[in-house]
Amino acid sequence: MPLDVIETNTMQKIAVGITRCEDVVVGKDGRVWASDQASACAEILPDGSFRGVGTAGGAPNGINMDAQGRIIIANFGIYESEPGPLQRLDVETGEIEVLASEIDGQTLTSCNYPIVARDGTIYCTHSTFADTWPQALDGRTDGFVFRVMPDGTVEKLADGLKFANGCCLDEAEAFLYVNQTSGGNVVRYPLLADGRLGPREDYGPMLGIIPTGQTDPENLPTPEEMANWAFTDGNGFDAEGNLWVTLPAANKVVAITPEREVFTVAHDLSGEVLDHPTNVTWGGADMKDVYFGSIRTDYVVKARSPVAGMKLIHQR
Repeated sequence: MPLDVIETNTMQKIAVGITRCEDVVVGKDGRVWASDQASACAEILPDGSFRGVGTAGGAPNGINMDAQGRIIIANFGIYESEPGPLQRLDVETGEIEVLASEIDGQTLTSCNYPIVARDGTIYCTHSTFADTWPQALDGRTDGFVFRVMPDGTVEKLADGLKFANGCCLDEAEAFLYVNQTSGGNVVRYPLLADGRLGPREDYGPMLGIIPTGQTDPENLPTPEEMANWAFTDGNGFDAEGNLWVTLPAANKVVAITPEREVFTVAHDLSGEVLDHPTNVTWGGADMKDVYFGSIRTDYVVKARSPVAGMKLIHQR
């Protein structure tokens, strides 16, 4: 089925009142979970309300789920000037386990997004070691990718990234795709036989422009001026092999097709509903319920996707 535009008037606001919801994950049982700074994650109930579970501290950010139904939380602690470890939440007990808190002797401060491979390895991005996250949008290259193996071993795999953000695996787990926020693009790494990463290459074009000079999140230009800003955030594959990418500053979601063409899936210039989308997630019986998180709003956006999402390891 071809891509089509998701019109703003078909989008719903759910989980109204949630705090800093960067991301959503949908379990095999159909339960919908969202990152929630007021707890760790919140379950979004069928009536659109929510209930918080656990206490993560910092700023729960990108989330995903392992095959056992536990939620992996990349904590973006830098948002609150706190450490930002990789954590795991038991959704039944609320217990939080720290999977990685440092690497090469440095305390993790900005874990951003995790993805779980079929063998249980967790790949996670770390955006920066800057003092504050806006400082890291200046094009510095201290972002990296690390992994946590099933035996608990933590290893850095790739560095030199411009604010490493959302990441995902394709259906075959042939490549790991990583968004460079201040690079305005997506790069990918081949997964080697031992689970390490091969040489980096660009995937698709730059997704707009990167403004010159330091961007002040508290004093932004007009929506019209930011409509073509390419600060990439979250990503994920649909079942047709299109890589969806959120562009929060532009209030836009695009898809890079297998032919490396760019299609605009949704664009809410005014940000009335789709306001700074940070991640994209699919669920539902037909995998066509699509959810967009945002750290700027106090709600989650739910819509119907023109194409089913690719099932992740916890949904198979």
